[in-house]
Amino acid sequence: MEWFQPGQQDGIYQHNNTEPPAQDRGLFSLLSLKGRTAIVTGAAKGIGYAVVEAFAEAGANVALWYNSNEEAIEKASRISEVYGVICKAYKVDVTDEAALKTTLDQSVKDLNGRLDIFVANVGIPWLHGRTIDSPSEQFHNILNVNFVSAYYSAKAAGKYFERQKNEGTDVNGAKLENYTTGSFIVTSSTAGKRQLVPQAYTAYNATKAALTHFAKGLAIEYIQFARVNIVSPGYIATEALGAAPAPMRVAWKGRTPMGREGSVTEIKAAYVYLASDASSFATGTEIVLDGGWSFEWMPGVLSKLF
Repeated sequence: MEWFQPGQQDGIYQHNNTEPPAQDRGLFSLLSLKGRTAIVTGAAKGIGYAVVEAFAEAGANVALWYNSNEEAIEKASRISEVYGVICKAYKVDVTDEAALKTTLDQSVKDLNGRLDIFVANVGIPWLHGRTIDSPSEQFHNILNVNFVSAYYSAKAAGKYFERQKNEGTDVNGAKLENYTTGSFIVTSSTAGKRQLVPQAYTAYNATKAALTHFAKGLAIEYIQFARVNIVSPGYIATEALGAAPAPMRVAWKGRTPMGREGSVTEIKAAYVYLASDASSFATGTEIVLDGGWSFEWMPGVLSKLF
């Protein structure tokens, strides 16, 4: 059994496991995703769709993965038309490992034979109240959707990233241009850092904490062929948030120092940064975008001070 992590020798990290981009590249060149291929799960709406738009605007070809929202097909067509990239929608159950792998293979085949970026974004809320009162099958369901699907995604995408790094070719055997390492990004949550209140949300919080720690471990395991990073949003005004009762949303705003919910426009640039060469020295990094929620350690204090 190999006891040490990849990139280590006698328990110490080898030098030059990765290389920086050329020093003469400008900022916008580093941020460009032109010619690259990205896959985004849970991408039919909300944060996922905003990320698809952002990647396409930055020049990437994008596979928009969805589960049941057939609007994804029309949205993918619109992305292609507006940004002049390849964007295709794929219906897939990401909790089915075999189906995920088959869909990933097809996505790569359809989008230039390469994989540069994978965003594990799919997630569901917890709508079953206190743990003691909830159906156990619902706990297994949220665990599978929010966490296990990311495990399946990381395994499948990681194999592409490792082969591309080692062989330097796409699936058709052509030399890969403008490729250094893969980028695997997970959408976690500020819930992985601090319990969300006032709602009974233990199961959701636990899946996000597990997801964050999983990604940080992967960052070390994948160090020689991919970067693994995390975006942890707070309360973002999406369709999912719109289903919450108004009094609950008032409570959320009152516990957020900025006093409001965020918008998808305010978080999508973080994904472009982590997907691009601009973040080539970032792995295991967590970008928290929550209006100060996770740092306001004593609820109500700021409202009294200001």
